[in-house]
Amino acid sequence: MPAKIAFLGSGRLASAIVRGLIARGVYAPAEIACTSQGGETARRLAAETGIACEPDLPRLLSSSVDVVVVAFKPQSLAAADPRLGELTAGKLVVSLLAGKRLARLAQVFPRARNLVRTMPNTPAAIGAGITPYCPLAPLAVADQAAVEAMLGALGRHFPLAEEHLDAVTALSAGGPAFLFEFTAALREAGIAAGLPSEVSARLATETLIGSAKLLGHTRADPEALRDQVVSPNGTTFAGLQVMAARQFRETVRDTILAAKRRATELSQD
Repeated sequence: MPAKIAFLGSGRLASAIVRGLIARGVYAPAEIACTSQGGETARRLAAETGIACEPDLPRLLSSSVDVVVVAFKPQSLAAADPRLGELTAGKLVVSLLAGKRLARLAQVFPRARNLVRTMPNTPAAIGAGITPYCPLAPLAVADQAAVEAMLGALGRHFPLAEEHLDAVTALSAGGPAFLFEFTAALREAGIAAGLPSEVSARLATETLIGSAKLLGHTRADPEALRDQVVSPNGTTFAGLQVMAARQFRETVRDTILAAKRRATELSQD
């Protein structure tokens, strides 16, 4: 069966998409092909999922391929194979590259049928991601369906103007790392408060998971849920007073703005 979708890059996000597409029956393994720089990750992904590993670019992007997913490192775009422009002519090209704008992608893929810029996050690996996307031109009905089927394999998705995607990169793509760091800080704080390390780690992790589920289930403002925990002059109030004094929200804001600045820098090459 000839491949219908090809992946340029076979790292974590590409792997998550491939596994999701197969699990949800969007594509059969025989309809998916991949490559990677050096070939190791592509060979591993192919061995684990049954898709094809094709190092030869013309064969990878054969006439049967209709959708091309650009999943290599953003810094590699500047050195992308010049043949890509011709080999992706008439195909739908979907980019996962942080900070790479549609105008820049159009220089590398000038003859693509359409270009779509997306920004998934790592929970996509378990189908719990959130992926905004933006096309260069309005999507045809079939292309809209193809994009949403692919992104649906990762979790939730929605269209968003490109001007917001650098902020998305900072908030939702980087956000899991910041939440994991916060969870690690909770664990260390629990140990400092006298808990055994394994107990503190379990409590920190389950507290994060449970709180996120509650927030998602109720759709309430986080401040409203916060206030349900706080008693006047109680233990939680005492802790929140420290967070306010140490400018916790300002620190998070500065964290996101630093990540956004870096995403903007990545768009300059």
